Amino acid sequence: MRLQRRRWLIRAVRKRRELQPVANRTRAIRKSDVLLYCTARNERIRLPYFLDYYRQLGIGHFLFVDNDSTDGSADYLADQPDCSVWQTRRSYKRARFGMDWINWLLLRYGHGHWCLTVDPDEFFIYPFCDTRPIQALTDWLDASSIKSFSSMILDMYPKGRIDDEPYREGQNPLEIASWFDSGNYVIKKNKRYGNLWIQGGPRQRVFFPDQPELAPALNKIPLVKWERKNAYASSTHMLLPRGLNLTYDEWGGEKASGLLLHTKFLDTFSDKAREELTRGQHYSASVEYKAYAELMRDDPELWCKWSEKYINWRQLEILGLMSKGNWA
Repeated sequence: MRLQRRRWLIRAVRKRRELQPVANRTRAIRKSDVLLYCTARNERIRLPYFLDYYRQLGIGHFLFVDNDSTDGSADYLADQPDCSVWQTRRSYKRARFGMDWINWLLLRYGHGHWCLTVDPDEFFIYPFCDTRPIQALTDWLDASSIKSFSSMILDMYPKGRIDDEPYREGQNPLEIASWFDSGNYVIKKNKRYGNLWIQGGPRQRVFFPDQPELAPALNKIPLVKWERKNAYASSTHMLLPRGLNLTYDEWGGEKASGLLLHTKFLDTFSDKAREELTRGQHYSASVEYKAYAELMRDDPELWCKWSEKYINWRQLEILGLMSKGNWA
């Protein structure tokens, strides 16, 4: 494991040459700032609400990797005073699906900070997020000597066809994609890394009903008190040192956890799926995007009679999808 971790860190250092700074404002980072890391491509329409959401949550500085966007994303982010932006035209796939770039930025700027790594369509929620900023969570984690915080991906979707209602720039995507699966999740332990592996939800139910083992992983560890020795292994599904993956209680108790509300399924989804399938830059020969493109031709609906409409984090705690543990 130590050799593997060293290999990833060496890769990250080498891959730094692929990143060209567009706007580097990292000198403005304060010691107490919670940092957000994100890799994005052609997500300009999502960025205004994304930034507003996380600013209100308490993020102190954003570090973006723009992977050859053609929609003005890099210029828009470069104009934001709390954003640092790097751009690259190099292969997302050959950078271990962007994680080599993120590992480098975490190594360079994240040490000693709580760092949240998310995608542009993911919205982090945690217990009391409606009344307490993210610093309240990280302060409690520090006081509890906890260095990592897990969050399952919860796929959100509209009722009706995905393209029925157009998404507007600056709009909260949960106004459209407000439904989710409250059950149908399978959890197992990854023996090598020690993390939990979760699959299920609407993507398995609709896109992989006959091959559920190919459904995307829903487990992530997006919030970590970063140290230079750390490295993400596969997206933010797992990382090293191995102890950072032990975000659950093996003896039947409950540890605090959050969720990533995943708002992929808007009217922009079809074009995005076709673009990414053509690029072929995603995991396992883009099998996920092949399934998306094939079924989207038939305009499938993700909503079903068992779907639940999202209200707030307390609803999700009652359903057992997240926990406040002993944080009161």
